[in-house]
Amino acid sequence: MSTPYRCPNCKTNRTRFNMISQVPQAVKLNPQSGEVVEQYSNDQLDPFHLPYRGPELKIQCAACGLVEDEKTFAKFGES
Repeated sequence: MSTPYRCPNCKTNRTRFNMISQVPQAVKLNPQSGEVVEQYSNDQLDPFHLPYRGPELKIQCAACGLVEDEKTFAKFGES
């Protein structure tokens, strides 16, 4: 985080943010009960289970509550 942030929603916050680390967990659920039937690691996913390709970090504005990708806050902080 060496780039300045600014909230694209409230447009005034440049200092108060929550950094949310995303830790994906690949699982297979029972369709009736919702219980976890099987857990997968990234090297042993079955053919019908795509690996997580989303961002590792999300940012929440601590003033208005907006949650977006880090790139969104960084890009808006450049201006």
